[in-house]
Amino acid sequence: MTSTTLTAPAVALGTWAWGDSGEAGDGHFGSQLTAAGRREIVAKAQSYGFTLWDTAAVYGMGRAETVLGQALNGHARGGYQLSTKFTPQIAGDGDDPVADMLQRSLVRMGTDQVDLYWIHNPADVARWTPLLVPLLRSGRIKHVGVSNHNLAEITLADRILGDAGFRVEAVQNHYSLLYRGSERAGIIDHCRQHDVRFFSYMVLEQGALTGRYGPAHPLPAGSSRAAAYNGILPQLQALTDRMRAVGEDRGASAAEVATAWAIAKGTTPIIGVTKPEHIDGLTRALDIELADDEIAELEALADAADVDTRGSWEQDI
Repeated sequence: MTSTTLTAPAVALGTWAWGDSGEAGDGHFGSQLTAAGRREIVAKAQSYGFTLWDTAAVYGMGRAETVLGQALNGHARGGYQLSTKFTPQIAGDGDDPVADMLQRSLVRMGTDQVDLYWIHNPADVARWTPLLVPLLRSGRIKHVGVSNHNLAEITLADRILGDAGFRVEAVQNHYSLLYRGSERAGIIDHCRQHDVRFFSYMVLEQGALTGRYGPAHPLPAGSSRAAAYNGILPQLQALTDRMRAVGEDRGASAAEVATAWAIAKGTTPIIGVTKPEHIDGLTRALDIELADDEIAELEALADAADVDTRGSWEQDI
C-alpha cells in the first residue's frame, strides 16, 4: 500500500498556461510569463502555503514542466508537491510508455519522484493502469489519480490498482458552475464515499468566469481560449454580474467567488496562476463562506446561460 495518505492544500496551483511560448498569439492562453515572474509567483505561493503544483507532460509539450522545475529550484523538495500526468495520446511505442513519459517529466522538473501521478485521459484503462504499479512500488510516484475518466473507468482503475495493494486516491475532472457533469454523473458522491479527493479544473473556465471579460472586453485575440469562449460571453453576463456582486459584499472578485463555490462543493480547485496577486485572491477565496441560497442562485444562473464548455479532449461523462 502507499505509505502515506494523500494530503494537499485546499487549493492546488495549475500551470497549464505556463506551457505557452510567450509569443503573442502562440499558445492556448495567450500568456506571456517571464522566468522572473514565475519565480515570484512560486515564492509567494510557497510562503502562503499553496504548495501543490499541477502540470502535465502535454502542457506546451514539456515546456510547463521545464519552467515549473526552474521556478521551484532553490525551494526544499519536501516543501512542495508535484502533480503531473501521463497522457496516452502522446505515448511512445517503447516497452513501457508510462515509465518513459514519467522519466522525461522527472528530468524536466529536476526531481526523482512525483507526489501525484495521473492517467490524463482514459483511452484504455485496462492497458495503462497496470503500468503504474511498478512505479508505485519503486517510489518514483507516491499517489495515483485519474483525470477525465467516467465513473465506470474510475472504478475499473481502482480495481486494477487494488489487486496490487494500491488504489485511486484522486480524481481530476473539469468542474465549474458552467460544467457540472461530474456532479450529475455521481462521481463527486463516489469520491466522497470512498475517501477520494476530487480535484476540479477549469473552475474559472479559462478566465471566462473571472469577471474580467465580457462582450466589450473579450479574451486575448489569437489564443485558443478566445476561440472557445468569446462567442458565449454575452450569455454569461448575468452570471458574472451576480458573481461580481456577491464578491463585492465580501471584498472579493468574481473569480474568488467561483473558487469559493468549488470549495463549498467539496472539491479541491486547481487554479491557474499567472500573476503574484492571484495568490492574494486565493487567500480571500478561502475566507468566503457562500450561503446555500447563494450557491443555488449562482447555479440557476449558470444553467440559464445554457452553454456547453466541455473541452474537445473530454468524453461525455
